[in-house]
Amino acid sequence: MRNLLIFITKYNAFFLFLIFEIASLIIYIKYNSFQKASFINSTNRVSSSLYARADEFKGYLSLKEVNDGLAKENAALRNQLRSYKYADTLAKRTVNDTIYKQQYVTVEAKVINNSINKRNNYLTISRGTKDGIAKGMGVISDAGVVGKVVFVGEHLAIVQSLLHKDSRFSAMLATNKEIGYLEWGEDMDPHKGLLIDVSNNAQPKIGEAVVTSDLSLFPAGVPLGKVSKLNAKKGGGFFLNMEVALATDFSKLEYVYVVINKFAQEQNTLEAQEKKADE
Repeated sequence: MRNLLIFITKYNAFFLFLIFEIASLIIYIKYNSFQKASFINSTNRVSSSLYARADEFKGYLSLKEVNDGLAKENAALRNQLRSYKYADTLAKRTVNDTIYKQQYVTVEAKVINNSINKRNNYLTISRGTKDGIAKGMGVISDAGVVGKVVFVGEHLAIVQSLLHKDSRFSAMLATNKEIGYLEWGEDMDPHKGLLIDVSNNAQPKIGEAVVTSDLSLFPAGVPLGKVSKLNAKKGGGFFLNMEVALATDFSKLEYVYVVINKFAQEQNTLEAQEKKADE
């Protein structure tokens, strides 16, 4: 307290000047209409700017909730796509509302770990068995194919990325539906893949879309990329091979969608029986 009094006594002239200056400004603004209006307008501009900054900051803090909501909404919209359904023409005779029944359902998930610079890359996602996720399910993003589920825990799952030496998905040229396989190139470029074993009858063009076929883990038509180079070195003979600019930017993945095929278990059971019968 003594130090405070000494400080005030030492600088009393400055404090008196400051008090008189503030008082004069108040009197000047209060009793002059033009200055008063100018002061109010300036104050409003400053306060509006502060409110805008505060609102931006508040919006930034709520981005996670907004993104989660958008991911759920996107998953719900994807479930309504006709390519996620199958045509049940027999049911049309007894059910008049629609001939389409749901075959694919998507579940949104947050990417919590991801690698792109290894020969074998994986993602960790925030969904597991409690959410209906199982090994072998396909995973996509808003842009296109991401990979497939290979390990599942109760709350988390590991996805084998398309950027993996063992990843291989049935694909087709969007224009003429010629089928081949998409895999990751040996040069380990995270932006390029390789479309192989396409029939020589196909006439692909640079920039042509490459999408999933009916033989893949995914609904037909999910983007894989676009043809970027014809006559790739790998392969040859009776088939065409070409480079593909991948649709998904794996370095920016935040949310993905796990594709649940309601027929998968039935298909696996039947194919296992077929394999057993051939032995």
